[in-house]
Amino acid sequence: MAMLGTYFDTPFDPNRRLQHQIQERLIEAILAGVWPLHEPLPSTRVFSRAISVSRNTIAIVYERLTEDGYLKSVSRRGYFINERHIREQLNVRIDERAKDILPAAERPLDFDRLLTHRFSAQQNIQKPADWQAFKFPFIYGQLTADKLSVTRWRDCVRMAGTAQHAQTWIGDLVDRDDPMLVDQIIRRMLPQRGFRAAPDEILVTVGAQNALFLAAQLFCGPGVRADVEEPGYVDARNIFRALGAELRAHKVDSNGMRVGDNLKGASLVYVTPGHQSPTNVTMSMERRIRLLAQAETHDFLIIEDDYEHELNFVGAQKPSLRSFDRTGRVIHVASLSKALFPGLRLGFIAADRRIVRELRALRRLMYRHPSALDQRAMAIFLSEGHYDSHIRRQRQILSGKWKKMFRLIETHLPECHATMTTGGSAVWLRLPEGISAADLEERAARQGLLIEAGDVHYCSAEKPLNRIRLGFGAITEEKMEPGIKLLGRLVSELS
Repeated sequence: MAMLGTYFDTPFDPNRRLQHQIQERLIEAILAGVWPLHEPLPSTRVFSRAISVSRNTIAIVYERLTEDGYLKSVSRRGYFINERHIREQLNVRIDERAKDILPAAERPLDFDRLLTHRFSAQQNIQKPADWQAFKFPFIYGQLTADKLSVTRWRDCVRMAGTAQHAQTWIGDLVDRDDPMLVDQIIRRMLPQRGFRAAPDEILVTVGAQNALFLAAQLFCGPGVRADVEEPGYVDARNIFRALGAELRAHKVDSNGMRVGDNLKGASLVYVTPGHQSPTNVTMSMERRIRLLAQAETHDFLIIEDDYEHELNFVGAQKPSLRSFDRTGRVIHVASLSKALFPGLRLGFIAADRRIVRELRALRRLMYRHPSALDQRAMAIFLSEGHYDSHIRRQRQILSGKWKKMFRLIETHLPECHATMTTGGSAVWLRLPEGISAADLEERAARQGLLIEAGDVHYCSAEKPLNRIRLGFGAITEEKMEPGIKLLGRLVSELS
C-alpha cells in the first residue's frame, strides 16, 4: 500500500460518491506506473483498512476497473494491472525525424491579424465563480437548490437511461429533436403562454441564450438594424453587434419598451416583455398590441425573449406576443431550465415553420442537436408533472422573497427607489444621485455582499451610473434583512 499511499492521502470529498473517487485515484496511480505489473494489487481487506472504507467498496472498484480493462482477475492470485490495456493507453509515438523537416526559425503566431472578432473585448456582466462564498449573494440568475426537484430529476435521468428509453438517445438525431419533449412543450408549456404550435414550429436549443444566438445568426448582419431595449440584456446587444448589426436603443419605463414610429427602418426588434431585463417591469397589453401593429406596418421581425415566464406573482399571467401574432413575425424564445436548474441549459424556439426550418439547418452546422439524453429526461420530468410542481414551489418561495425585498428596501434603503414589478427574481434599484454603483459594488464585495452594478445594461454613452440589480433567487430568506441592512449602511457612507 505504501506505493499507492500518496494518491490517497488527500481526504475524500463528502459531496461526491466515494466509490468514484477511489476509482479515479486508482486509475491515476496505475497510469503513473507506481504499481509493478507482476504483483497483484492489495487485497480488498488490506486496501479497505488502509484508506478506512468498506471492503465491499474496494471490491466494486476492482470489478469496475476489470470491466473497463484496467485490471485483470487471476484466479486465486488477485487483481493485476492489465499490461496490454495500459500500453494501448500510453502508446503515443513521436517521430523525431519529423521535427527536422520544420524550418530552423520559429515564426510567432500573428494572432491579432488572424482574429476576425475579439469577443473577449465585449462588455459583459461580471459574476464571480465563487459567488456561493459570499455571505449575502444578491446575484441574479442563480437559485437555491430545490432538493425535491434534484431527486426527481435524478430519477428521470435514471429512467431515461433504461432500455425503454435508451434507443431514443443512443443514436445521433442529426437535426431532429426528441419527439416526446416536443410534444410536452406543445401540450404543457405553450398553453400557459397563450398559443399553440405544430411540431415543425418548435426547435429545442441549448438554453434561451443559444436560441437567441441562432435567431440572430439567421437575421443579423452588416446593414441590418436591430432595435433593443434601454437598459437591456447585455448579451443580446453583444450578439447583434458581433454579427455586424447596427443597434438602436429605445427607452424602457414602467410599461416596458416605448413603442412608436421610430421603429421604422428596423429589421429586427428584441424585447423581453414578460419581465424586462434588467428592470423586471412587464410590458403593458397596449404596448404589446402596438408593437405587433408596428411590426406589420414597417415589416420587421420580433424576437420575444420570454426567459422567465413562470415567475409572475401579481395578477393574471399576460399572454405572450406570439399569441397575438397573425403574420409569423414573432420568434418566441424560452428557457426550460432557468427556473429549474440554470446549469442544465435547455430551451426552445417557437416560430413560423419556415423560420424553424432554417434554424434547424443552422443548428445542424453548429452542434446538430442538444443532448438527446437530457431531452428525454426533461420530457419525462415534464410528463410526470415534476416541472409544474417545481414551478409552484418556486413561485411560492420567490413571491415571499419578492414581497420581503420591497419591504426591506423601504425600511433600510429609504433614499433609494425600487422599480415596482409584478414578479421576477430581482429588483432594479436607483441609488441616490452622486453614488457610483461600481464603487458600491466594490465596497460591498469586500464585506461579503454581492450586488450588480447596472451601468453595463446601457448602450448609450450618457448612461446613469447609480443603478444596481439585486437578485434574490440565490440568497436564503434569513440572510436577506442583514444583507439589505449592510447595503443601507454602505449607501449612507457614500452619500
